[in-house]
Amino acid sequence: MTAGEVLHLRGTVVLDDDREVGEAWVVGGRVTFSRPAASPTATLDGWVLPGLVDVHCHIGLASDGPVDDGTAEKQALADRDAGVLLVRDAGSPADTGWVHARDDLPRLIRAGRHLARPKRYLRHYGRELATVEELPAAVREEAARGDGWVKLVADWIDRDLGADGDLRPLWPRDVLAEAVAAAHDAGARVTAHTFATESLDDLLDAGVDCLEHATGASPEHVERIAAAGIPVTATLLQVAQFPAIAAQGAERYPLFAARMRAMGERRYDHVRDLHDAGVRVLVGTDAGGTIGHGRIAEEATEMARAGIPDRDVVAAASWRTRAWLGADGLSEGASADLVVYTSDPRDDVRVLADPAAVVLRGQRVR
Repeated sequence: MTAGEVLHLRGTVVLDDDREVGEAWVVGGRVTFSRPAASPTATLDGWVLPGLVDVHCHIGLASDGPVDDGTAEKQALADRDAGVLLVRDAGSPADTGWVHARDDLPRLIRAGRHLARPKRYLRHYGRELATVEELPAAVREEAARGDGWVKLVADWIDRDLGADGDLRPLWPRDVLAEAVAAAHDAGARVTAHTFATESLDDLLDAGVDCLEHATGASPEHVERIAAAGIPVTATLLQVAQFPAIAAQGAERYPLFAARMRAMGERRYDHVRDLHDAGVRVLVGTDAGGTIGHGRIAEEATEMARAGIPDRDVVAAASWRTRAWLGADGLSEGASADLVVYTSDPRDDVRVLADPAAVVLRGQRVR
């Protein structure tokens, strides 16, 4: 396709929860609802959605740490070909700012490096701070390097406790609050990796903007999260691995293993409870590390299996999260970032696995 080609979108063009139209066009890489003078050079029939969003993804990260640019490119292309045209990168040790200059790769919102403590996160993943007092300054630095987001590691196993090793918070309450305030002063939002129950009150009191996993949320925490309007990224593909993680540490860290096993086993109940309480549950694969890229449809299917209605899952994977991140959907003059399906994924979320066409910045890339 050339930049001057005109696309006719025909069938059901989904704009948001309440609006859809029968046709639209792509002209000069932009969406328009006015019929152009030029005849279309191609017609795409079906159900047209704003490009999908993976809100917890790690382009530039593999299981052993940062990857080279060529590997990061392959990761981004796998996401793009699955229909993911907007990625919030929830922490990466690689410098992926170069992605912004590539029109053939998904739009990327970077959160800088994970902020953690020595031996309190996965090796080679995060920026490890020698003292907790460094956190506010580090947050300001990562906010300046990223695209409006900062990623904190709120809790991780403390192996120094020996057989009593278990998930423990990394940051004192006052330091955490100062760090979140520093991010907000810099115009950035904060998301936090959290498995543990013990971290959530301090995170909520500090005013974080998003929670990743939140597997330790009690019923009281779920109520607090809902009342505060804080989204949670479910990452069910990742949480499904908790029993295997537990098995690896069961002999040396029995308390940690038991907790991880229990959280993994109740993952569907957890996500359904969040949704039923009115929490915005986001779609994120946690790709990078041990999970491959391009698995947005599998993550969405898992969310539906947990009991979230298909229509809500699809909305969370597309227009709702685009609006929450401040990105355009399908509106007059917006960049033509869209995915076409031969049937309606709102009726069966598994349809997301088979896009008929993917259009990024007005270019057909699949």
